[in-house]
Amino acid sequence: MNSKVKVARLSVISNSALIILKLVVGILSGSVSIISEAIHSAMDLLAAIIAYFAVKVSDKAPDSKHPYGHGKFENVSGVVEALLIFVAAALIISEAIRKLLGKPFDLELIWIGAIVMLISAIVNSFVSHRLYKVARETKSIALEADALHLKTDVYTSLGVAVGLGLIAITGIKWLDPIVAILVALMIVYESFSLLRRAFWPLVDVAWNEDEIKDLELKLKEMKVNYHELRTRISGNYRFIDLHIEVAESVSVGDAHSYCDKIEEELSKHFERLSVTIHVEPK
Repeated sequence: MNSKVKVARLSVISNSALIILKLVVGILSGSVSIISEAIHSAMDLLAAIIAYFAVKVSDKAPDSKHPYGHGKFENVSGVVEALLIFVAAALIISEAIRKLLGKPFDLELIWIGAIVMLISAIVNSFVSHRLYKVARETKSIALEADALHLKTDVYTSLGVAVGLGLIAITGIKWLDPIVAILVALMIVYESFSLLRRAFWPLVDVAWNEDEIKDLELKLKEMKVNYHELRTRISGNYRFIDLHIEVAESVSVGDAHSYCDKIEEELSKHFERLSVTIHVEPK
C-alpha cells in the first residue's frame, strides 16, 4: 500500500472517531456549536472517503479508455469535496438559527465540550500535517483538499472551544449559535478556495508560473532550441509538449535519441511527467 492510500485511510479513521465523540457530547449538552463541528467532521469523513478512493484510482496505469492516465479523478474528488463543504455550512447555519429560536442547552457539560474540541484540534492538526506532507511529495490535489478540510477543522474547533469557554464563564448562551455561524462562514470561504484549485485543472490549466520558469531554465541548461512549449496538469501528473530544432543532417535515429535524452533529464527533475516532442529541421 503506497503512502497516499495509507494517509488517506488515516484521515478516514480519525474523522470517524471524532464524529462519534462530538455527536455524543453535542447531543448531551445541546450545544449547536459542538453539533456543527460534528456535521463538519461528517463532511470531512465523506471527503476523506472520496479522497481515499480517488488516490487509488488516480494511480492506475493508463488504459484504452484513459490513455493519459486517471489523474483527473483527483480533481473531480476535490470539486465534490468543495461542494460538500457548502452543504455542511448550510446545515450548520440552519441548526444555529433553530437554536437561537429554541431552548437553551446544559451549561454543566460545556467544559467537557471545550475539552472535546481541543482534542479534535490536536488530532486534526496531526493528520492534516501528514496529509500535506504526502500531498506535496506526490502532488496530490485530493490529499491536499482533504488536508485543507482538516486544517480548517483545527481552526474552527479551537474557535468553538474558546466560545464554549466564554459561555461557561459569562453564562451568555446565545454566543453558542453565533460561534456556529462564524464556523459556517469560515467553511464557505474554505470551499471557494478548494473549488477553484480543484476545478481549473479539469479544463487543462497550464503549470503555475514558478513551475514554467523552472522548466524553461532546465531546457536552457540543456541547451535545447525549442518553441511552442505547452504545459498542462492532470491530477498529480504533469504534461509537456514542445517543438525542438535539430540540424537537417541529423539522422532520424540520432534525433530520436536526443529526444529520449531530453525526456529522461526532465523526468528526473519533474515527477510523474509525460513529454511529447516534435522535431523540426533548422
